[in-house]
Amino acid sequence: MLEYFPQVSMGFESFKCEFTNSDHLRHSSNAALRTMSRKTRAKSPFHSQPSGPSYRVFIADARSHQFQVELELADPAPDGQEFWLPVWIPGSYLVREFARHVLQVQAWCGDHPVAIAKIAKNRWRAAPCQGTLRLSYKVYAFDLSVRTAYLDPQRGFFNASSLLLAAAGRETLPHTVTLIRPDFAPQWSVATTLPAVQCDAHGFGSRRAADYDELIDHPVEMGDLMRLTFSAGGAAHEMVIAHGAAMQGEVDARRLARDLKRICAAQIALFEPRRKRAPFDRYVFMVAPTADGYGGLEHRSSTALMCARRSLPHPRMTDADSDYRDFLGLCSHEYFHSWNVKRIKPAAFTPYDLEGENPTSLLWLFEGFTAYYDDLMVLRAGLITPQQYLDVLARTIGAVQRTPGRLVQSVAEASFDAWTKYYRPDENTANATVSYYQLGALVALAIDLRLRLHTKVTLDDLMRLLWVRYGRDDAPLRTEGVAEDALPGLLSELSGLDWRAFFRRHVHGTELPPLQKLLTEFGVQGTTAQDTPFDALGLAVQEQAGGWLSVQRVRNGGWAERSGLAAGDVLLTLNGERARKAVIERRHALAREGDLWRLSWLRQDIEQRSETPWFALPPSRVQLRLADKPRRVQRQRQGAWLGTAP
Repeated sequence: MLEYFPQVSMGFESFKCEFTNSDHLRHSSNAALRTMSRKTRAKSPFHSQPSGPSYRVFIADARSHQFQVELELADPAPDGQEFWLPVWIPGSYLVREFARHVLQVQAWCGDHPVAIAKIAKNRWRAAPCQGTLRLSYKVYAFDLSVRTAYLDPQRGFFNASSLLLAAAGRETLPHTVTLIRPDFAPQWSVATTLPAVQCDAHGFGSRRAADYDELIDHPVEMGDLMRLTFSAGGAAHEMVIAHGAAMQGEVDARRLARDLKRICAAQIALFEPRRKRAPFDRYVFMVAPTADGYGGLEHRSSTALMCARRSLPHPRMTDADSDYRDFLGLCSHEYFHSWNVKRIKPAAFTPYDLEGENPTSLLWLFEGFTAYYDDLMVLRAGLITPQQYLDVLARTIGAVQRTPGRLVQSVAEASFDAWTKYYRPDENTANATVSYYQLGALVALAIDLRLRLHTKVTLDDLMRLLWVRYGRDDAPLRTEGVAEDALPGLLSELSGLDWRAFFRRHVHGTELPPLQKLLTEFGVQGTTAQDTPFDALGLAVQEQAGGWLSVQRVRNGGWAERSGLAAGDVLLTLNGERARKAVIERRHALAREGDLWRLSWLRQDIEQRSETPWFALPPSRVQLRLADKPRRVQRQRQGAWLGTAP
């Protein structure tokens, strides 16, 4: 079902919202701020049901990208109430210091101002207050990502971890948020899975979370939204697309709903093959189309996504192009996280420490396994062909093989160092670490194929075991989380195989899994393909104005490193000719062993020179295809693995 506001989907929203015509929900942002009068406070519905903090969120000024937040707390700490804001958001493993965008914090005790002081980078303390304590502050929101908050006259978006201060000591109590509709945008509506208490037909109004952790796990999108709905696993699903009016006629909503339904149903069946029930009552995909964005962040019953506008299916599209296939893979990835990391969690995340880093060596399981399953589930849903899936898998193998850091760090070490390496990339990142997404996906592939080859169980069975033991509401170890060393034992329990050597070599060591050998057993043939000239030279450049090439990265062990190049250098000449891209590519194509390349470049505006024998790194690109004449057993294994068995 497609819906585009201002029309209201009574069939979808009404089961979550109790509609109200309360006047205070129709106030403009400025008018709403004036409701901080004694008369309005006396009418606050939150006084009749004591709990944790209650918040009111306004748009203070969309053009200056500022939200306004009012916080009310009954019975604050008698010696002075502290408030704090997370420094990171679960799913994005970097301390981002959200508090740097909090502005003009003020406090009142009743009707009287009280002092409030900042006591740490993300903490404030209000002076003692006998009675209700109220805070008011603004938040600058102009990060066009899925991690924080964004606001302009066209749309608003926020994660509560960037916007709503926690009251110290009250984090486990219920929290209530009232969203105020801006008067300049009467057509705006709200999309969130935060449970509604009392809201109008557009979703503005009061919503309630069981505690602060739940509060920050429900992002909020508001604006002119295109909506499409479907059902899977007994749960209502919705995709909302920002800039709805602009996207009208540009998105094949029926196709998108149909394709998402198949992906969601396939994943639900993987984890709950008997009941086929989703672990939530409602799920929302929130999409922000941009010029060239890509990314997503998982939540327990929703996901925030960014994509290029071209990634959404056009009504005139026939066969799915690569951009749309990538978008389906992104949706699949974030949806799989509903089980793997949002409910099945590492012990390091149970509970989260939102004021500091939470390192774990298991991100290769929680992100890498999810990366393995994302496109595989799109294939099993029948939305891509086996060859298209193998093309994606080949790109992942090639990317890992082109990363010298895989010889420096194991995938477990890369997981642990995500906070300081993966999420803080620089010119040497590829030489110093490896992606736990990509290498983790290859480890998952190797485990799956080994299980299928030597036992009657698969990686699907491992995911179900993790779900039953750690993730489901009745899971016996749900509050403990997956221990750092749990996987080898779980796999042995499941399969009867000894996994200690595998983990020593491929998880805690730097040896790549034997994928070529394993894939051959499943009727998949692999060959190497020619690298691009710059990959073969171990060089990444960016073309500047006038065609000058600036060095971005230098790969360990390559010709560029041996020549003395470093990030930031500007190439001048190669063998006396200006070092344009086309010149380097042509000379590389004609080069032979023993050729001497004379290079000049600028570093800090000083000319540098070198003479270095040309050589190329071993090919890293891989091509995979189904064998022309697989044996019967290979064909059977292949069909069971890829979900193409008759």
